Parts: sequence; structure tokens; C-alpha cells
Amino acid sequence: MDNLLPDIRNAARAVIIRNEQLLLLRKEGGGKPERYALPGGGQDTGETLQQALVRECQEEIGTTVSVGKLLFVADFFKQRDSSPPSTRHVLELMFQCSVPGDYLPTSGHHPDKHQTGVVWMPLDDLERIQLFPASLGRHVMNALQGGIHPYLGVID
Repeated sequence: MDNLLPDIRNAARAVIIRNEQLLLLRKEGGGKPERYALPGGGQDTGETLQQALVRECQEEIGTTVSVGKLLFVADFFKQRDSSPPSTRHVLELMFQCSVPGDYLPTSGHHPDKHQTGVVWMPLDDLERIQLFPASLGRHVMNALQGGIHPYLGVID
């Protein structure tokens, strides 16, 4: 793998579903078309995965999440916008989460890079939008239907 950074980063992601809709970050820019991603992010040293996920969601979606069960784990080789280009190995841990009942989609105080908003996306629309990673929609749907093994291997 070209320019693979030597460290592996843990990232906790929130799978938040309400009324047959998935909560997603909307991203634009960085030389890429509009795309969507799960809220969450990297685990800091000394932080549990749950603490990392609660902190990241406060920063990105402006609310405290309740962290539920671990849905799945995957290896992701993320292409970085660096000079020279590099790849970061990320261990993605996806948790089923919930938000307060009165939550309205809004960006938090420290949105993700290129984040332009937060949206409820109908589950039926996951196949037609640009998700990041691209295979995410299929894996989320499989997990919700109980048809997935906890470790996915490499996702893209």
C-alpha cells in the first residue's frame, strides 16, 4: 500500500436511526462531490470508545448520544489529503446510538472537515447517495436486519 502511515487509528461511529431514517453528516468540498458520512471520529489517548463517540457527536451534531450495542467493526484504508498523498489505516467501530427525542439536525460547535450540515436520510435513499465509505449503506442495512458478522474485514 502506497505511503501507508505507521499507526492505526481507532474511530467510533454512531448509527442513529429514527423513523426509517439514518442521521448523516453532509460534506462538500475538498475536490470531491457532495457525500455523506456517519457522525463520530477518532479516539484520543486515554479515552474509551464510548467517551470518544459522545465527544465527537457533541462536536459534529450538537447533541449527546446514548451509546448502545456494537454493530460491527471494519478496517478502512483512508486516503488522506496530504502532500505527498498518504493512507491512514483506521479501525472503524460502529455503534447503534440514539439522540434525544426532540433533536433537530444541526452542526455542533466543531464540525468535521468539509461538513456542511446534518440530515436525516431515508433508509430507502442510501443506495442512491454518495456515502463515505461507499459500502457503508449496505453494511448498515445488513446490521439492522441482523444479517452481518461483527467483523467486516476491509471496507471501501
